[in-house]
Amino acid sequence: MASIVTRFAPSPTGYLHIGNLRTALFNYLIARKQGGTFILRLDDTDQERSKQEYIDAIKFDLEWLGLTWDRIEQQSKRLDRYRDAAEKLRADGRFYECFETPTELDLKRKKQLNMGRPPVYDRAALSLTEAQRDALRAERAGYWRFLLNQTRIDWEDGILGPLSIDAASVSDPVLIRADGQVLYTLASVVDDTEMGITHVVRGSDHVTNTATQIQIIEALGGTVPSFAHHSLLTGPQGEALSKRLGVLSLRDLRAQGVTPNALLSLMARLGSSQPVDLRMSLDEIADGFDLSQFGAAPTKFDAEDLWPLTRGDLQARPYSAVADTIRALGVPDDIAPQFWDVARENIGKLDDLSAWWALCRDGAQPVIAEEDRDFIAQAMTLLPPPPYGPTAWKDWTDAVKAETGRKGKGLFMPLRLALTGQERGPDMGALMPLLQKVPVREA
Repeated sequence: MASIVTRFAPSPTGYLHIGNLRTALFNYLIARKQGGTFILRLDDTDQERSKQEYIDAIKFDLEWLGLTWDRIEQQSKRLDRYRDAAEKLRADGRFYECFETPTELDLKRKKQLNMGRPPVYDRAALSLTEAQRDALRAERAGYWRFLLNQTRIDWEDGILGPLSIDAASVSDPVLIRADGQVLYTLASVVDDTEMGITHVVRGSDHVTNTATQIQIIEALGGTVPSFAHHSLLTGPQGEALSKRLGVLSLRDLRAQGVTPNALLSLMARLGSSQPVDLRMSLDEIADGFDLSQFGAAPTKFDAEDLWPLTRGDLQARPYSAVADTIRALGVPDDIAPQFWDVARENIGKLDDLSAWWALCRDGAQPVIAEEDRDFIAQAMTLLPPPPYGPTAWKDWTDAVKAETGRKGKGLFMPLRLALTGQERGPDMGALMPLLQKVPVREA
């Protein structure tokens, strides 16, 4: 079997969002699973909107997730290849120059719709004489369309199954704008052909685009890759998921504390017939990945689903994986592993560790119910100052129980609240030896 080659082709005109990740991950996993090649291809032909800061951010996001590419390509460095392809299409009679303004095209569309016809470009430019073209060129720059063969375009989609589109129902696609900018449809086809792309996975909003690209690939003498179109993401209630919402950018999810394993585990299963469960490596994720398990229905994405996975990912980490983070908090090395073992079950994200260390280092603001004031005052007289040994909590609660007669929740909960200010948290027997200060003693 020929080696699999896939690509992820983002435009560096903004930050990657959750929808981009789905496309990148699927293409990465297909290549990874088969020992193939994964190409990062930057669609930066729009020089005005493409920015180096976005290129850097795209690379950073992918590296953070572990989606490393085998090579990187930039379309802005391949403009001569697109010009050559355009010349071939012109020579073969598959490329024609048009001059309608956006306003004129809009009027044509409205007229067709009013007549109950599909709003397909009428190919009026094909009937222009050379003299008419020259006259129009003197007024405005022309743009170039690909002349579709008006037949049915059929392919077996890797997710949607057999697809068939009547090319007569689709406008001849514009491939080069009036300002000379090569558009995605042509650049992508030339790159896919010349880079030997074997599999293309992208959103279902590209289905019609794929049909026209198949004809362009064939016109250029290329081999048509296997196409698969995944469903589009919606919000949890089925609402449109706007990529402009900052919460859905990968950089913002990272800043909020979501872990790569959580994000990858969810996105590799969401919308498939397989259950979402936490995987601890990309190899594990790739092993169970199967495009045929995904459906065509819109896929609901809820960012809240990332938090249980993030919590599970963090809690499964050994101390060595978080040592630098804990050291940066100022936790002494001699108690740092013990601190991680105590705090790990009580965090939802790594940033939560700082609050637990602050409690251990500085003591907590005690929470004391009015009816427990005398009880706590009495209990505190029985608590020696830090440092505490491994039996300190048991020794203290036994002493308080003997002195006051309290037991069960009436004994333990007020004491926990007095030392930590919280109803829930780590096992007090494990937490006590970490406490550096007990401010309630000074009350």
